[in-house]
Amino acid sequence: MTATWTDETTAAPGAAPLATLDARAISAWFGTRKVLDRVSLTMRAGRVTALIGPSGCGKSTFLRILNRMHELVPSAQLAGEVLLDGVDIYDTGRRLTDARRQIGMVFQKPNPFPTMSIYDNVVAGLRLTGVKIRRADKDALVEECLIKGGLWREVKDRLRSPGGALSGGQQQRLCIARSLAIRPRVLLMDEPCSALDPTSTRVIEETIAELAAEVTIVIVTHNMQQAHRVSQQCAFFLAENGAPGAIVESGDTGQMFGAPVDQRTADYVNGRFG
Repeated sequence: MTATWTDETTAAPGAAPLATLDARAISAWFGTRKVLDRVSLTMRAGRVTALIGPSGCGKSTFLRILNRMHELVPSAQLAGEVLLDGVDIYDTGRRLTDARRQIGMVFQKPNPFPTMSIYDNVVAGLRLTGVKIRRADKDALVEECLIKGGLWREVKDRLRSPGGALSGGQQQRLCIARSLAIRPRVLLMDEPCSALDPTSTRVIEETIAELAAEVTIVIVTHNMQQAHRVSQQCAFFLAENGAPGAIVESGDTGQMFGAPVDQRTADYVNGRFG
């Protein structure tokens, strides 16, 4: 059974069509410090795009720009466009909640609501983004999202237990399930496995591979083996000699790791710097 939900204005059964996210000439500042310089990248529908590069080159800032989190920082500014299927998410007529509902985020550190049950954690995002669901469909939605998050078999008999009692890897999968509950068309992941053990990392990577068939995924990772395993396309960010971050090279993952065009890319993916 697939849950049916409605937002404040229209009914929207099932998942939306796969989306392409297109960043055009993105520049970003924190106060007077420029951290990104004219970054352009097309994140193609139904593919996993990995953002790689040394710490401090703007990858996470770029990721947060993709669902309008950058603007929450008081001193933050940006220029450029982020197009979701050709429509700018920063358009003045576009609601912030609309962008957040279509472009979900999973953070580096799992952040379930610790005293809230596993069940309530999954559906928490619905209320925060103004999505309403029929009461009869809520159980089906929780099961569906926990299955997609790779967690259902482990928690199906304790859905009313606190989410904070789960292991770190389970908490991260719970956060993925929570993000999926609002039916995003794009899922952003900021180093989702950096604090996890190898077994939990493998499960998360398997989950990413399965989700890519129905949601466009963009992942920041410092693990080159992970980028190679989970993504179909990569973008290599670099900030050199105090300059703001920029993309050195982007393309198919096989090409980027096997025969990169730029020597700096070759050096980075082969562990010679960074």
